[in-house]
Amino acid sequence: MSRSQTFIDDSFAQEGELAGLWAMGARRLLLLGGIGLILTGMFFGDIFAVYTLHQNAARVGAHLEAAANAALSGSRAVALANFKDVGSFLENRGTKVDTHVHMIDFGYLALLLAILQPWVGLAESSKRKIAWTFLVGAWLLPVGVYLIHYVGLARSPLKAIGWASIAADFGGLLVLLATLVYLIGLAMHSRGGGASRSDELLGDRSLEGRMLFAGGLALILLGFSHGSYYAAADLYRHEAQDYTLLAQMSAGAAAGARVVVNDALAGYGQLQGAKAVNIAAHAHSIEFGLLAIMMAFFQPYVSLRAAWKRGWAAVLLIGSLMLPVCVLLEMKFGLVAGGLADFGGLLVIFALLAMWIGILRYTGDLDAAVGMRSALGVRQ
Repeated sequence: MSRSQTFIDDSFAQEGELAGLWAMGARRLLLLGGIGLILTGMFFGDIFAVYTLHQNAARVGAHLEAAANAALSGSRAVALANFKDVGSFLENRGTKVDTHVHMIDFGYLALLLAILQPWVGLAESSKRKIAWTFLVGAWLLPVGVYLIHYVGLARSPLKAIGWASIAADFGGLLVLLATLVYLIGLAMHSRGGGASRSDELLGDRSLEGRMLFAGGLALILLGFSHGSYYAAADLYRHEAQDYTLLAQMSAGAAAGARVVVNDALAGYGQLQGAKAVNIAAHAHSIEFGLLAIMMAFFQPYVSLRAAWKRGWAAVLLIGSLMLPVCVLLEMKFGLVAGGLADFGGLLVIFALLAMWIGILRYTGDLDAAVGMRSALGVRQ
């Protein structure tokens, strides 16, 4: 660490006058930890989609069909066994999806808290401890959720909650408490008459930053537009079809019409797939738009050449658009569109990883420049 950086840290960090990115500061911890959570959650989601999601859905459909046929044949034990397997498959899928979603959402929250650090009215040492508490909880919850399916109630002190669920709940409590303390810090700064503070380090608007801002807004608008269209054109029709197909299954089972039941099951599976891809495309477009906007704030901290920074910003936006669009096309083009969607996710992962490495390489040049200007202003 340079002498100028040491001077800045000692002079400004404890008073919170400069929310820079010095080593082990609260902002750096939240920024690197948040991107790490998003990267891990996205990578896990890609692996889950390729190796588990589609296979799991096929097993659920097959066992539902087997259960229906067993019920038609009067085989109660076989029907119950198949329904039990369906429950196990759904729990497996649910815990994996929850792990993926919680990691990414906690990553977004960490980035938001990193942006707000200059306006948290607490000492830097306190903010750093709270950041560690947040990150511990943000990792503990999804890991605990992931283990629920495998650990179950083994050696649990409670009848209905296993150790994995207890660990996940404790992680959620840590995140909740840390976020609450940061909110209290924001209120303390606001009510304590703190000086109006502008964060010069987030005021930079380079080309790559503008690209990410504009692209992020476009992705959010695209996601909102698709969600509005789906709600207006297809949502109520899909809900009506849902009821109709379930009624056909019940009527067919009562009449012993195996063909009717199987056709209704196949239609129900197609309907659920159509609903899933529309919701996923809507959600991913908005989430990636938010990610692009938040990463735009931190481009000055990405210690890479300007051409590389612009290139990785473009890769992130291309992948962010490719994934939801290809997810939407999965019902028509099947595995080809699914593979392209996974590739779009990989592009986002590679771009985020490159930015994470650039932030890790950051040596504090911007902090030093801003800090020296602040010091000179104080001395004058």
